[in-house]
Amino acid sequence: MTAKRKRRPLGERVLAAAREAVAHAKGELTNVVTHVPEEVDVKAIRLRQRLSQAAFARRFGFSLDSVQNWEAGRRRPEGPARILLTVIDREPDAVRRALKRSS
Repeated sequence: MTAKRKRRPLGERVLAAAREAVAHAKGELTNVVTHVPEEVDVKAIRLRQRLSQAAFARRFGFSLDSVQNWEAGRRRPEGPARILLTVIDREPDAVRRALKRSS
């Protein structure tokens, strides 16, 4: 007969997860694994924002050539660009706020 491993109470597990999330957000070393997508559909992301290629490039700091090449399949966004594109897709307002010029 194998011994059953005792689980910590749910409240303790939730608090531990919350502490780890806060530490990760502060940039501290944690066990959180960041997933960088292998592929992103730049055109679909841009269309969800209802922007032309030029407007998308201007708003988010990409060159127009990069956006055109990504959408045409001639080039593929590198890791940091894939991360930014993913954040743009999921949280576009946060990216706009972060990139907004301060007066």
